[in-house]
Amino acid sequence: MPGRSITREPDREAAVDRWLLGTAGMPEKLHARMRREGEIQWRGDRLRLRLFPPREAGIGPVSQQAEVLFEDDFCLVVHKPAGMAVHPDGSGQGVTLDHVVAAHYAVSGGGIAVRHVHRLDKDTTGPVLYAKNEYAQLVLDEALRSKDVSRQYAAIVQGAVPPALQRIDAPIGRDRHHAARRRVSPGGQAAVTHVLAREALPGGSVVKLRLETGRTHQIRVHLSHAGHPLFGDELYGGPPWPAPGGGAAPGQAGAAGLPGGSSRQALHGESLAFSHPWTRDLIEVADPWPEDMLALRARLSNPWQLPG
Repeated sequence: MPGRSITREPDREAAVDRWLLGTAGMPEKLHARMRREGEIQWRGDRLRLRLFPPREAGIGPVSQQAEVLFEDDFCLVVHKPAGMAVHPDGSGQGVTLDHVVAAHYAVSGGGIAVRHVHRLDKDTTGPVLYAKNEYAQLVLDEALRSKDVSRQYAAIVQGAVPPALQRIDAPIGRDRHHAARRRVSPGGQAAVTHVLAREALPGGSVVKLRLETGRTHQIRVHLSHAGHPLFGDELYGGPPWPAPGGGAAPGQAGAAGLPGGSSRQALHGESLAFSHPWTRDLIEVADPWPEDMLALRARLSNPWQLPG
């Protein structure tokens, strides 16, 4: 209800457009389409927008419980577990978070396209943001491009991270010798990682990080380049997760005894913050540490349980 800013104007349609594009911040692309298709209407003293037309999910639902961290009419934030990709890779195999979200939408009536705004590596845990309509998708995509979506991570790494390591500014490119790996390269894409805090443990360090950019494997590449690879990150030279009682089976980054038999890089998205696409209120979503990382931290905190 824009109120008098429209009702007192002689050309109400023009006033509606100014309000939508200026005050409400509606993306021009969406505004043009909605105008063209008659989805913007002024009735009496109310502005009616068809922001929620029914849409196909775009992916088949798989019945699996989604761990919802935040949801309203515009946005959904769900926890991504380790070992699950955000979206299909083309192989047609494996349940992805998009499949799970499609099932979550179907239970509540369906008619919502599955649109993830950002991604996490398959073995990284943490919150993933979804847009529930075209308006939210366009606004959140632009917020991501302009670095207005804040993501904070926790990683458990090898060695003692020095206080001087506060910002890693190193471009990242493909490794021509390994298709799946990335590396710091002068010709790569700009990449910046901020180290917000660190905690020294007898067997390693916990670091809190914020991404300024979102390159593939960015945290893993940057910390390995700095000499502090993540536990369990075999691709970038990380040490194996220690087994109970000390030591780790050779070649087994996820030694038995940790919850879920973890064999992944020790990286978790702790929180996600963004401006709500419609209200512009700051939304902050926390995602507690998973059990395997809590167990790893406890093990590295106890020198009696470490190799040596």
